Amino acid sequence: MRQDFVKWFLHPGDVSQTTYRALMEKAMVLVSDKSKKMVQPFSGTSREKIHSNVKEILSISEGAQDIDKVMDEIHKGIVNDSLWISHPSSMAHLHCPPLLPSLAAEVLLNALNQSMDSWDQSPAATYVEAELIKFFTKKIGYTSDGDGTFTAGGTQSNYMGMLLARNKACNTYFSVCVQKEGLPAEARKLRILCSEHAHFTVQKSASQLGLGSDAVVKVETNHKRQLCIENAKKKIRQLREQGLIPFMVVATAGTTDFGSIDPLKELAKLSNEEQLWLHVDAAYGGALLFSHQYSHLVSGLCLADSITIDFHKLYYQTISCGAFFVKNKADFLQIAFHADYLNPEQDQEKGIINLVEKSVQTTKRFDALKLLMTFKLVGTELFGEMVDYTIDLAKKTADMLKEDPFFEVLNDPELNAVIFRYRPLICRNQNNADEINQEIQRYFYQSGELIMAKTKENGKVFLKFTMLNPLNTIENTRMHIERIRQAGEKFEKSQGEIQNECSVYNESSYCTESN
Repeated sequence: MRQDFVKWFLHPGDVSQTTYRALMEKAMVLVSDKSKKMVQPFSGTSREKIHSNVKEILSISEGAQDIDKVMDEIHKGIVNDSLWISHPSSMAHLHCPPLLPSLAAEVLLNALNQSMDSWDQSPAATYVEAELIKFFTKKIGYTSDGDGTFTAGGTQSNYMGMLLARNKACNTYFSVCVQKEGLPAEARKLRILCSEHAHFTVQKSASQLGLGSDAVVKVETNHKRQLCIENAKKKIRQLREQGLIPFMVVATAGTTDFGSIDPLKELAKLSNEEQLWLHVDAAYGGALLFSHQYSHLVSGLCLADSITIDFHKLYYQTISCGAFFVKNKADFLQIAFHADYLNPEQDQEKGIINLVEKSVQTTKRFDALKLLMTFKLVGTELFGEMVDYTIDLAKKTADMLKEDPFFEVLNDPELNAVIFRYRPLICRNQNNADEINQEIQRYFYQSGELIMAKTKENGKVFLKFTMLNPLNTIENTRMHIERIRQAGEKFEKSQGEIQNECSVYNESSYCTESN
């Protein structure tokens, strides 16, 4: 055995153990020190400077480099200018602060490096995932026929729901097994309904599945940005009158911007009456299953044919970690394939579980370990309290914004997202409100002290707090709101001065031309 190899692989030898401990210790110290010194979520370094810093550390030599030197470069070139998502003032996207048990589990699952496609590559891990799936199907309210699989996240899970629904529709309406025969020409008649606030992966999946993004029909929403049942009925009727075939409804339990939850029970009733596959994208809102105050909002999940849940959102897991669930495990047969070198059919006869038969992935991470360690160490009781705290905080923040005449609030939070914008009052100039709000978002990101998102609604620019972090406080948000108001006033005055100068210039030019 070559001794220079031994140092870089996990091995019982002293050299391997010394290297492993040194790397783990240095990585841990780096993160711990950074956490202690992180007074704001971002350094504020410019894009150009970050790019330059990264390029400087990308010198890859033929020979090994010193560990201390490499870790110092990683620190200065990457860690220093990364978004510190665990800071309470990082409130832009559905990008959660990971819980410590999840961080610890990452160390274990990376070292074990189990491949979750076949049992012989993940003997214990296979059963961990299988049992956790059972735990969740029971929590959802599915019978023993329910099943699921861990995924890389909501995009993959939504894709799987639409894939199974498409294959079933082609078998039902055209007597075609897409798995063997491919898509029939008549498939161009298939249509999917979703709300106008549904995730963009509905269109993306439709295009990847050969149906085209035009197959997605947007349904109007009510004042709470929830899918309107009456409009859905109207759209279904119109589609059928046109000779088209609606076969699926994608509901959302937690829209990306507003956190809105579609009326799941009413949609389940409609789907049953119209013989449509109901998929619920609960990537965001799926954590309400453990809420003490708001679980009733997702009580209709058990009526869905398939469900998306992301654990790297409101379950506080490291990226990536999600799951896809089905009411009827037989639906997975539509995507099952067998390979003699991986999951031979004889394994099923022996009761051997090969998870590849339920997934569009082959090699897959042992992400279930993160969730297992989290629930065992934190407990579902405290976890539910964390979820409830962030929702209550979002509601209080929205109320605080509503009381301030300088702000317009667009939603009453169902989850923990607050959509608002600065409203110019000094000069009563609403024409520049969009520009001012864009400037506010850019200003705070560049300062590094507050990371918030911007979005559009009815053509207007709004700001967004996605308040996932249970370490956030109402005092913290009150401080941010005051600073946002001050920045808005500053930008408003600045724009007013520019406009006055332009007005004077234009009048002067007019007078000169007239003379």
